[in-house]
Amino acid sequence: MAAAAHTPAQPRPGRVPRRRTVRALRYTALLIVLLIMIGPFLWQLSTSLKGTTEDIYTSPPRLLPEHPTFANYQGVADIIPVWDFVLNSAKVAVSNVLTNVAGAAMAGYALSRLRFRGRAAAAAVFVLALLVPMEATMLAQFATMRALELNNTLVAVVLPGCIGAMNVLLMRNAFDNLPYEIEEAAVIDGANVWQRFTRIALPAVKGTLAVVAIFAFMGAWDDFLWPLIVLSDSDHFTLTVGLNFLHGTFSNNQRVVAAGTVIAVAPLIVMFACLQRFFFKGVGEGAVKG
Repeated sequence: MAAAAHTPAQPRPGRVPRRRTVRALRYTALLIVLLIMIGPFLWQLSTSLKGTTEDIYTSPPRLLPEHPTFANYQGVADIIPVWDFVLNSAKVAVSNVLTNVAGAAMAGYALSRLRFRGRAAAAAVFVLALLVPMEATMLAQFATMRALELNNTLVAVVLPGCIGAMNVLLMRNAFDNLPYEIEEAAVIDGANVWQRFTRIALPAVKGTLAVVAIFAFMGAWDDFLWPLIVLSDSDHFTLTVGLNFLHGTFSNNQRVVAAGTVIAVAPLIVMFACLQRFFFKGVGEGAVKG
Protein backbone atom coordinates (compact mmCIF):
# COMPACT_ATOMS: atom_id res chain seq x y z
CA MET A 1 0.00 0.00 0.00
CA ALA A 2 2.82 2.40 0.90
CA ALA A 3 4.65 1.58 -2.30
CA ALA A 4 1.52 2.16 -4.32
CA ALA A 5 1.02 5.55 -2.67
CA HIS A 6 4.36 6.82 -3.99
CA THR A 7 3.76 5.67 -7.57
CA PRO A 8 3.89 8.73 -9.86
CA ALA A 9 0.64 9.64 -11.51
CA GLN A 10 0.37 8.62 -15.12
CA PRO A 11 -0.59 11.32 -17.65
CA ARG A 12 -4.12 11.13 -18.88
CA PRO A 13 -4.68 9.63 -22.34
CA GLY A 14 -4.63 12.34 -24.95
CA ARG A 15 -2.80 14.90 -22.80
CA VAL A 16 0.67 14.11 -24.20
CA PRO A 17 -0.39 14.46 -27.86
CA ARG A 18 -2.13 17.71 -26.97
CA ARG A 19 1.06 19.08 -25.38
CA ARG A 20 3.05 18.08 -28.43
CA THR A 21 0.55 19.81 -30.68
CA VAL A 22 0.72 23.02 -28.62
CA ARG A 23 4.53 22.89 -28.64
CA ALA A 24 4.58 22.35 -32.40
CA LEU A 25 2.28 25.34 -32.91
CA ARG A 26 4.52 27.50 -30.72
CA TYR A 27 7.64 26.57 -32.63
CA THR A 28 5.85 27.12 -35.92
CA ALA A 29 4.76 30.58 -34.83
CA LEU A 30 8.29 31.40 -33.65
CA LEU A 31 9.71 30.21 -36.98
CA ILE A 32 7.28 32.41 -38.91
CA VAL A 33 8.20 35.45 -36.79
CA LEU A 34 11.90 34.67 -37.28
CA LEU A 35 11.50 34.53 -41.05
CA ILE A 36 9.57 37.80 -41.08
CA MET A 37 12.26 39.53 -39.03
CA ILE A 38 15.44 38.23 -40.69
CA GLY A 39 13.98 37.65 -44.15
CA PRO A 40 14.63 41.19 -45.47
CA PHE A 41 18.20 41.16 -44.17
CA LEU A 42 18.91 37.78 -45.76
CA TRP A 43 17.51 39.06 -49.04
CA GLN A 44 19.69 42.18 -48.88
CA LEU A 45 22.73 40.03 -48.10
CA SER A 46 21.93 37.74 -51.01
CA THR A 47 21.44 40.68 -53.37
CA SER A 48 24.73 42.25 -52.31
CA LEU A 49 26.59 39.07 -53.28
CA LYS A 50 25.02 38.70 -56.73
CA GLY A 51 26.95 39.76 -59.82
CA THR A 52 25.72 41.92 -62.67
CA THR A 53 25.04 38.87 -64.85
CA GLU A 54 22.60 37.40 -62.34
CA ASP A 55 18.99 38.53 -62.37
CA ILE A 56 17.80 39.66 -58.92
CA TYR A 57 14.15 39.84 -60.03
CA THR A 58 13.68 36.17 -60.96
CA SER A 59 10.40 34.45 -60.14
CA PRO A 60 10.46 32.52 -57.92
CA PRO A 61 13.26 34.46 -56.21
CA ARG A 62 16.55 32.72 -55.48
CA LEU A 63 18.12 33.41 -52.11
CA LEU A 64 21.49 31.79 -52.81
CA PRO A 65 23.59 33.60 -55.46
CA GLU A 66 24.92 31.41 -58.26
CA HIS A 67 28.32 33.13 -58.38
CA PRO A 68 28.93 35.06 -55.13
CA THR A 69 31.08 38.17 -55.49
CA PHE A 70 32.24 41.03 -53.26
CA ALA A 71 32.47 43.47 -56.16
CA ASN A 72 29.36 45.33 -54.98
CA TYR A 73 31.07 46.21 -51.69
CA GLN A 74 33.99 47.62 -53.62
CA GLY A 75 31.46 49.52 -55.72
CA VAL A 76 30.11 51.21 -52.59
CA ALA A 77 33.63 52.36 -51.71
CA ASP A 78 34.13 53.63 -55.28
CA ILE A 79 30.93 55.69 -55.22
CA ILE A 80 31.11 57.22 -51.73
CA PRO A 81 33.84 57.50 -49.05
CA VAL A 82 32.06 54.81 -47.07
CA TRP A 83 34.88 54.18 -44.60
CA ASP A 84 35.03 57.87 -43.67
CA PHE A 85 31.28 57.73 -43.03
CA VAL A 86 31.74 54.57 -40.95
CA LEU A 87 34.40 56.33 -38.87
CA ASN A 88 32.09 59.29 -38.26
CA SER A 89 29.26 56.99 -37.24
CA ALA A 90 31.60 55.07 -34.95
CA LYS A 91 32.68 58.28 -33.23
CA VAL A 92 29.06 59.30 -32.68
CA ALA A 93 27.96 55.84 -31.54
CA VAL A 94 30.85 55.29 -29.12
CA SER A 95 30.39 58.76 -27.64
CA ASN A 96 26.67 58.09 -27.27
CA VAL A 97 27.35 54.79 -25.52
CA LEU A 98 29.83 56.31 -23.07
CA THR A 99 27.64 59.28 -22.18
CA ASN A 100 24.52 57.15 -21.80
CA VAL A 101 26.18 54.45 -19.71
CA ALA A 102 27.79 56.98 -17.38
CA GLY A 103 24.99 59.56 -17.27
CA ALA A 104 22.07 57.13 -17.11
CA ALA A 105 23.79 55.08 -14.40
CA MET A 106 24.42 58.10 -12.20
CA ALA A 107 20.95 59.56 -12.78
CA GLY A 108 19.28 56.21 -12.19
CA TYR A 109 21.22 55.66 -8.98
CA ALA A 110 20.29 59.13 -7.73
CA LEU A 111 16.59 58.55 -8.43
CA SER A 112 16.70 55.14 -6.78
CA ARG A 113 18.93 55.56 -3.74
CA LEU A 114 19.41 59.21 -2.86
CA ARG A 115 16.81 61.11 -0.85
CA PHE A 116 16.36 64.70 -2.02
CA ARG A 117 13.53 67.17 -2.48
CA GLY A 118 11.86 66.84 -5.86
CA ARG A 119 12.98 63.27 -6.55
CA ALA A 120 9.48 62.15 -7.54
CA ALA A 121 9.08 65.17 -9.81
CA ALA A 122 12.43 64.43 -11.48
CA ALA A 123 11.36 60.83 -12.14
CA ALA A 124 8.08 62.10 -13.60
CA VAL A 125 10.00 64.41 -15.94
CA PHE A 126 11.90 61.44 -17.39
CA VAL A 127 8.63 59.56 -17.89
CA LEU A 128 7.04 62.58 -19.61
CA ALA A 129 10.10 62.92 -21.84
CA LEU A 130 9.23 59.55 -23.37
CA LEU A 131 5.86 60.94 -24.48
CA VAL A 132 7.36 63.82 -26.47
CA PRO A 133 8.17 62.81 -30.08
CA MET A 134 11.66 63.62 -31.25
CA GLU A 135 10.32 65.56 -34.25
CA ALA A 136 8.58 68.02 -31.91
CA THR A 137 11.89 69.18 -30.41
CA MET A 138 14.14 69.16 -33.46
CA LEU A 139 13.66 72.82 -34.33
CA ALA A 140 14.53 73.85 -30.78
CA GLN A 141 17.53 71.53 -30.78
CA PHE A 142 18.77 72.92 -34.08
CA ALA A 143 18.36 76.51 -32.85
CA THR A 144 20.28 75.60 -29.70
CA MET A 145 23.14 74.02 -31.67
CA ARG A 146 23.33 77.04 -33.94
CA ALA A 147 23.39 79.40 -30.95
CA LEU A 148 26.25 77.34 -29.49
CA GLU A 149 27.99 77.38 -32.90
CA LEU A 150 28.05 73.59 -32.93
CA ASN A 151 25.99 72.98 -36.05
CA ASN A 152 27.74 70.97 -38.76
CA THR A 153 29.82 69.14 -36.14
CA LEU A 154 29.67 65.62 -34.75
CA VAL A 155 29.28 67.09 -31.26
CA ALA A 156 25.89 68.45 -32.31
CA VAL A 157 24.89 64.96 -33.44
CA VAL A 158 25.84 63.45 -30.06
CA LEU A 159 24.45 66.02 -27.60
CA PRO A 160 20.64 65.54 -28.03
CA GLY A 161 20.90 61.81 -27.33
CA CYS A 162 23.79 61.76 -24.87
CA ILE A 163 21.46 60.67 -22.02
CA GLY A 164 18.22 58.92 -22.94
CA ALA A 165 15.18 59.07 -20.67
CA MET A 166 14.42 55.39 -21.20
CA ASN A 167 17.97 54.46 -20.23
CA VAL A 168 17.68 56.44 -16.99
CA LEU A 169 14.44 54.64 -16.10
CA LEU A 170 16.01 51.27 -16.88
CA MET A 171 18.92 52.00 -14.58
CA ARG A 172 16.62 53.29 -11.83
CA ASN A 173 14.58 50.10 -11.87
CA ALA A 174 17.73 47.98 -11.91
CA PHE A 175 19.02 49.76 -8.80
CA ASP A 176 15.58 49.47 -7.18
CA ASN A 177 15.88 45.68 -7.39
CA LEU A 178 19.11 45.67 -5.34
CA PRO A 179 18.66 44.87 -1.62
CA TYR A 180 19.21 47.86 0.63
CA GLU A 181 21.00 45.65 3.14
CA ILE A 182 24.06 45.45 0.91
CA GLU A 183 24.58 49.20 0.95
CA GLU A 184 23.69 49.48 4.61
CA ALA A 185 26.62 47.20 5.41
CA ALA A 186 28.86 49.45 3.29
CA VAL A 187 27.61 52.54 5.16
CA ILE A 188 28.54 50.93 8.46
CA ASP A 189 32.03 50.31 7.04
CA GLY A 190 32.33 54.02 6.23
CA ALA A 191 31.73 53.97 2.46
CA ASN A 192 30.48 57.23 0.95
CA VAL A 193 27.87 57.57 -1.82
CA TRP A 194 30.40 57.44 -4.67
CA GLN A 195 32.08 54.33 -3.26
CA ARG A 196 28.74 52.58 -2.83
CA PHE A 197 27.81 53.51 -6.38
CA THR A 198 31.04 52.39 -8.07
CA ARG A 199 31.99 49.38 -5.93
CA ILE A 200 28.63 47.87 -5.00
CA ALA A 201 25.77 49.09 -7.20
CA LEU A 202 27.42 49.20 -10.63
CA PRO A 203 28.96 45.70 -10.55
CA ALA A 204 25.53 44.31 -9.61
CA VAL A 205 23.76 45.76 -12.71
CA LYS A 206 26.20 44.85 -15.48
CA GLY A 207 23.38 43.33 -17.49
CA THR A 208 21.36 46.53 -17.53
CA LEU A 209 24.47 48.51 -18.45
CA ALA A 210 24.84 46.21 -21.46
CA VAL A 211 21.19 46.87 -22.41
CA VAL A 212 21.77 50.62 -22.18
CA ALA A 213 24.94 50.33 -24.25
CA ILE A 214 23.18 48.36 -26.99
CA PHE A 215 20.21 50.72 -27.11
CA ALA A 216 22.49 53.77 -27.19
CA PHE A 217 24.69 52.32 -29.93
CA MET A 218 21.73 51.29 -32.08
CA GLY A 219 20.00 54.63 -31.66
CA ALA A 220 23.11 56.60 -32.61
CA TRP A 221 24.18 54.31 -35.44
CA ASP A 222 20.75 54.13 -37.08
CA ASP A 223 19.82 57.79 -36.63
CA PHE A 224 19.19 59.49 -39.96
CA LEU A 225 16.93 62.52 -39.57
CA TRP A 226 18.87 64.50 -36.97
CA PRO A 227 22.32 64.11 -38.62
CA LEU A 228 20.70 65.03 -41.94
CA ILE A 229 19.36 68.27 -40.40
CA VAL A 230 22.38 69.38 -38.40
CA LEU A 231 25.17 68.34 -40.80
CA SER A 232 25.85 70.16 -44.07
CA ASP A 233 29.46 69.22 -44.84
CA SER A 234 29.86 65.79 -46.43
CA ASP A 235 33.13 65.30 -44.55
CA HIS A 236 31.07 65.02 -41.35
CA PHE A 237 28.29 62.82 -42.71
CA THR A 238 27.45 59.69 -40.77
CA LEU A 239 26.95 56.38 -42.56
CA THR A 240 23.15 56.55 -42.70
CA VAL A 241 23.27 59.99 -44.31
CA GLY A 242 26.12 59.07 -46.67
CA LEU A 243 24.36 55.94 -47.90
CA ASN A 244 21.52 58.16 -49.10
CA PHE A 245 23.70 58.97 -52.13
CA LEU A 246 23.37 55.34 -53.23
CA HIS A 247 19.59 55.69 -53.42
CA GLY A 248 19.81 58.79 -55.61
CA THR A 249 22.14 58.90 -58.55
CA PHE A 250 22.78 55.16 -58.46
CA SER A 251 19.29 54.00 -57.58
CA ASN A 252 19.19 51.52 -60.50
CA ASN A 253 22.02 49.42 -59.06
CA GLN A 254 20.18 47.63 -56.27
CA ARG A 255 23.16 45.34 -55.69
CA VAL A 256 25.31 48.27 -54.54
CA VAL A 257 22.47 49.63 -52.40
CA ALA A 258 22.13 46.23 -50.75
CA ALA A 259 25.87 46.10 -50.10
CA GLY A 260 25.71 49.49 -48.40
CA THR A 261 22.83 48.28 -46.25
CA VAL A 262 24.79 45.23 -45.12
CA ILE A 263 27.77 47.44 -44.24
CA ALA A 264 25.48 49.57 -42.07
CA VAL A 265 23.86 46.61 -40.29
CA ALA A 266 26.98 44.48 -39.71
CA PRO A 267 28.33 46.47 -36.70
CA LEU A 268 24.98 46.16 -34.92
CA ILE A 269 25.00 42.40 -35.36
CA VAL A 270 28.58 42.13 -34.10
CA MET A 271 27.87 44.27 -31.04
CA PHE A 272 24.75 42.34 -30.11
CA ALA A 273 26.56 39.02 -30.58
CA CYS A 274 29.27 40.17 -28.18
CA LEU A 275 26.86 41.48 -25.52
CA GLN A 276 23.88 39.15 -25.87
CA ARG A 277 24.78 37.23 -22.70
CA PHE A 278 24.62 40.44 -20.67
CA PHE A 279 21.66 41.75 -22.66
CA PHE A 280 19.24 38.97 -21.72
CA LYS A 281 20.40 39.16 -18.12
CA GLY A 282 19.84 42.92 -18.08
CA VAL A 283 16.32 42.71 -19.48
CA GLY A 284 15.26 41.10 -16.21
CA GLU A 285 17.30 43.48 -14.08
CA GLY A 286 15.96 46.70 -15.55
CA ALA A 287 12.46 45.73 -16.53
CA VAL A 288 10.04 48.60 -15.99
CA LYS A 289 7.55 47.56 -13.36
CA GLY A 290 3.89 47.88 -14.12
